[in-house]
Amino acid sequence: SPAGMALSVVVILLLSMLYEAVKMGKAVLLRRALLALPRSLSQEALVEPEEGDTSPTQGRWFRYHVGQTLFHVVQVVLGYMVMLAVMSYNAWIFLGAIVGSTLGYFV
Repeated sequence: SPAGMALSVVVILLLSMLYEAVKMGKAVLLRRALLALPRSLSQEALVEPEEGDTSPTQGRWFRYHVGQTLFHVVQVVLGYMVMLAVMSYNAWIFLGAIVGSTLGYFV
């Protein structure tokens, strides 16, 4: 039905916008994780601290890395969902994905 098609296009548009937002969030987390890295990149600086030796920088870096991992999983899932919708070979769905991606990047 026309209403179902319009709803499908809007959902794909929103999924594409969300994909772009997640991609941007992942880039922001990467920047923060790089700033939280210890100045020394030696193996000793990245291993777990000894008991009683706490490093706030190390904990922040690990939390950012976990956040990046979660953002990556969400990004991959959303990307495959949009790809599967586009692979329906429907021109309206394709245009919804393109417009959503464009709007998401612009915002």
